[in-house]
Amino acid sequence: MVVVPSSAHADIARCAAPHLRDGQIVILHPGRTGGCLEFSKVLRDHGCRAEILLAEAETLIYASRSDGPAQVRIFSIKEAVPLAALPATRTPQVLEAIHEAYPQFIDGLSVLHTGLNNMGAIFHPALTLLNAGRIESTGGEFQFYIEGVTPSVARVLEALDRERVTVAAALGIRARTGLEWLKMAYDATGTTLYEAIHNQPGYRGIKAPSTLNHRYIFEDVPMSLVPIAALGQRYGVSVQAIDSIIRLACVIHQTDYWRRGRTLNKLGIEQLSVSELTAYVNEGVYE
Repeated sequence: MVVVPSSAHADIARCAAPHLRDGQIVILHPGRTGGCLEFSKVLRDHGCRAEILLAEAETLIYASRSDGPAQVRIFSIKEAVPLAALPATRTPQVLEAIHEAYPQFIDGLSVLHTGLNNMGAIFHPALTLLNAGRIESTGGEFQFYIEGVTPSVARVLEALDRERVTVAAALGIRARTGLEWLKMAYDATGTTLYEAIHNQPGYRGIKAPSTLNHRYIFEDVPMSLVPIAALGQRYGVSVQAIDSIIRLACVIHQTDYWRRGRTLNKLGIEQLSVSELTAYVNEGVYE
């Protein structure tokens, strides 16, 4: 089980490529967006021919924070976490293997579903960037979700969420909305994202990042927002709100997250039509 920031997935794939053996299971927990696609391409590029079971979780099962070098505080455990293998025909094998330890994992249909239902992409970067002044002036001494998500910030999150759902629809996928995800993962309800987030008791006590040099930007922008936006651009969906968050992150971090991120070329799918991409993730057919 690979539980690291998704920006390290490619490096881990390169290191693991010579050592993997037939029948081993590798789970990216979570994969963010395009995790299995990138991991699989890196393995191919480095000559790995082992018949492994490669899968990704939609999100980390725990809402947690590190309290020290060897201490973690778990605020809550999600009730259901979708997981999908690449290809999807192998998902039942993975779920069966881990069920005793992790009964919360459920069939995530395909890695396109898990990747495009990546709510961290919607919540983390925008919430961090829109609270940038407060994070820098207080060192993150405020409740990230409860105080950071105001009605106006929530409207930005809803705009990003609509674009994500529309990108998924262009690929023939009915993605969960942010409201639906909060209900599934935490049984939190509300008529708006603002209400639902504030009705999620597991978010209470979670502080904001202490600095803007945080994985909510340097991981979630290139590994989540960039591939979602790239899919939108490839298949004809307007992603202006998502692109605005990516560009703002580039300015603040003085880097090019489009260059560093999971572009379709890095995922090995830049030439695939929707039907070809679907066949690849569902059945492993790759031309």
